[in-house]
Amino acid sequence: MKDICVIGVGYVGLVTAAGFSDLGNRVTALDINEERVNNLRKGILPIYEPGLEEVVRRNVLAGRLSFTTSYAEGLEKADFAFIAVGTPEGVDGEADLRYVRDAAEAIAKAMVRPLVVVNKSTVPVGTGDWVAEIIRSHLAKPLVFSVVSCPEFLREGCALSDFHNPARTVLGSMDREAADKVAQLHLPLRAPIVITDLRTAEMIKYASNAFLATKISFINEIANICEALGADVKEVASGMGYDPRIGRQFLEAGIGYGGSCFPKDVKALAHMASVQGRNPQLLQAVMDINDDRTRMLVEHAESLLGKIEKKEIGLLGLAFKSNTDDIREAPAQKVAALLQERGAIVRAYDPVAMDNAARTIPGIRMCPDPYALAEGADALVVVTDWNEFKQLDLPKVRNLMRTPNLIDGRNIYEPEEMKALGFRYRGIGRGYNGAKPAPQPAGKGRAK
Repeated sequence: MKDICVIGVGYVGLVTAAGFSDLGNRVTALDINEERVNNLRKGILPIYEPGLEEVVRRNVLAGRLSFTTSYAEGLEKADFAFIAVGTPEGVDGEADLRYVRDAAEAIAKAMVRPLVVVNKSTVPVGTGDWVAEIIRSHLAKPLVFSVVSCPEFLREGCALSDFHNPARTVLGSMDREAADKVAQLHLPLRAPIVITDLRTAEMIKYASNAFLATKISFINEIANICEALGADVKEVASGMGYDPRIGRQFLEAGIGYGGSCFPKDVKALAHMASVQGRNPQLLQAVMDINDDRTRMLVEHAESLLGKIEKKEIGLLGLAFKSNTDDIREAPAQKVAALLQERGAIVRAYDPVAMDNAARTIPGIRMCPDPYALAEGADALVVVTDWNEFKQLDLPKVRNLMRTPNLIDGRNIYEPEEMKALGFRYRGIGRGYNGAKPAPQPAGKGRAK
């Protein structure tokens, strides 16, 4: 059993604290937001993550997990301090490290014993060295410490499963002994452990996210071509995915990526490359394709409705993905804005994200369920692939709508089935979705 302090109780920090306490360690989760900490002490979580509330409650009752706003209390007995604070996007796409800096300074001032400081936040290459220098320059008295990079690879919506079943653990440090200590914490997870230097570990995180974002933008580019030529991108992706060199994951065409990681991390990596005089052409193309996805979705709506001014359009989903209430960089925000710019009346339903969305997406009427959303609607747009939407009573939905137009931004339905149910349907890259006939191959004669 080790004593661990986790700084920050957002998506990464709270899951990390709950996960390590569930492995039998004593964990103090620290946050300077008093309201958050007080709520956590009452069992009220600041985020929605399947299964997390139960794990937090279990470990609090067992005495392995506690919450504080005090660095002195959090670090009093700690062997490890995990920095898991936010690194929002800066003005030029760079990562904003103000919260990392504040945490490093506070750690230095509160340290009373040797400590391994672990960067869990996604930070630019070179941040580990910078954090070490901040701590060194703010120490109240000489103390031994080391900095280890341990980037997180948690997917919102299945973060607990990802914590307990990681594909790998990446560690980077200039102090091999410190890296080995952090490796020992992760041994119960029985996953491969990669130990390298600080900057390489930081780069692995950015390169991983950028590659996954590239796969998403690639298949969306293919979807555009499929729409033009009359091919079905779902079948294309399936056929591609059998190749082990390609794989099936992240080959799902749709509305594009969002959330707190991919948009921010691809921009940050492109920014780092540009600062160093490199030209990140592929990364720029990935971002351009993704930015174009919401416009394509609105164009599908216009192809069905003609002018969408004063038309009632319902959004099925607001969160950037299913099983989370996170609306950061959610495509729904851009879709709603584009529809409103064209004069549409926008309403929405999401199983868990409506409270968050109401604070950030103006002018949208929230509906209590999908059927209230459908009533009198001129069109519905699938924005988030919640399982609830896959199980809807579609004949009931069709009968409630003023005109049964459905734009499927996540390809959760089959075109022929939807048409058989009486919908005017548009998917993303789905077969003969109104495509123009492909040109015939040139030749002198006709094949017989």
